[in-house]
Amino acid sequence: MFTATPISSAQSKTDMQQLAADVVERALRAGATEAEAVIREGDEFSTLVRLGQVETLKESGARGIGVRVFLGSNGAHRTANTSTSDFTEAGLDQLVRGAIDLAQVTSEDPFAGLPDQAAMGRLDGSLDLYYEDVYSMPAAERIDYARRAEAAALSADPRLKNSDGGSFDAATGHKVMANSRGFVGEYQRSYCSVAAMPIAQTEQGGMQRDYWFSSARTLAKLASPESIGAEAARRTLRRLNARRVPTQRVPIVFAPEIARSLVGNIFEAANGDSVYRGASFWANQLGQQVASSNVTVIDDGTIPGLFGTAPFDGEGLPTRRTVIVENGVLKNYLLNTYTGRKLSMQSTGNASRGLAGTPGIGAGNLFLENGSVSPEQLLADVKVGFYVTELMGFGVNMVTGDYSRGAAGLWIENGELTFAVEEITIAGNLKEMLNNVSAIANDLEFRGAVASPTLRIDGMTIAGE
Repeated sequence: MFTATPISSAQSKTDMQQLAADVVERALRAGATEAEAVIREGDEFSTLVRLGQVETLKESGARGIGVRVFLGSNGAHRTANTSTSDFTEAGLDQLVRGAIDLAQVTSEDPFAGLPDQAAMGRLDGSLDLYYEDVYSMPAAERIDYARRAEAAALSADPRLKNSDGGSFDAATGHKVMANSRGFVGEYQRSYCSVAAMPIAQTEQGGMQRDYWFSSARTLAKLASPESIGAEAARRTLRRLNARRVPTQRVPIVFAPEIARSLVGNIFEAANGDSVYRGASFWANQLGQQVASSNVTVIDDGTIPGLFGTAPFDGEGLPTRRTVIVENGVLKNYLLNTYTGRKLSMQSTGNASRGLAGTPGIGAGNLFLENGSVSPEQLLADVKVGFYVTELMGFGVNMVTGDYSRGAAGLWIENGELTFAVEEITIAGNLKEMLNNVSAIANDLEFRGAVASPTLRIDGMTIAGE
């Protein structure tokens, strides 16, 4: 998060573009060979209502600017980054001078530098990223959204006796970017979400909690607080009277909201930074079969309205659709300009850039493609198995692929979800797990920038009693 500072209403979009271009010119006049400036501003609102009372209420605005400079013209550059929330003349001069001074004491890097000018650009047309209605609703109505979600959850069943709250969040953001190779671009985003987190208790005192949520770019597409509360209640109640099961090997079915973590693991394996450092089990695996033939994973930053969509990446390249895995074959790594040069490849438009620091690698809309069966059909084929609804811990080694995480969920018997399970561990190896994806459902839904349908993996071990 960039540093908070008052936002001037006089600072228009055009003014911000001009300011970014001016900072680039300042850097060039100060001695930079090349330069890049990023400005971000935004507003955030967040409230948590617990047992009907407002527990937290936050509203803030922020603005900041970052500059990245390069020194050198012989195929190798010294580079440095600085950022500030001080938009005064003195503040901007200090921003640029600080970057130049830092660059002068860094080592030369033959792979550093801006992208080629011919590769720069942005997607045309509306991408449905910004809606003014997110901030049109008064604060009292936003709080009421949170209160309604919690109330709907608690009224669903007398066993729902407590709550971690109902919440409502809203945010807008505006990004402007310019560099010394002629690129200038900007876009706005909006976001809103509502959630409920009830707690259920049995007569014996056993307690369980769960949650549900909805998020969207516009209030018009946000699910009703009542529907969110009802679903949160259903998910919480089904976890009551959970128990452990014996250690065994059975099919594991990952619910969509949990399967997305496996898609995130695929992103890490295909991350160009990890690949060139030899820190990924997919290093040197392009063109190889790395997953079951029913697995296709795509990164697409161009889909209108979704959470990972943008007209350009963190270096001014247009976002694009990249097939990472196609029918189980590794087709592409995800790269920014630096990692592309390291691997003698081209950037895939996946540069991720904050105000400070060098560009990293980020996903657009990352997802596992739908399968051909319904979730019910997928479950019906499982005689005995485990349906995962929660994962705990971070026991994933991206170098070896070893995978071990705490889990909770529901036991499957004869294709039906039966009793709740907790305090177990699921273990395997990602390389084997991806090759053992035996079924994928057709229930892909984007609730964030990473998404997956329900999927089944065979050959994993449950460590329980």
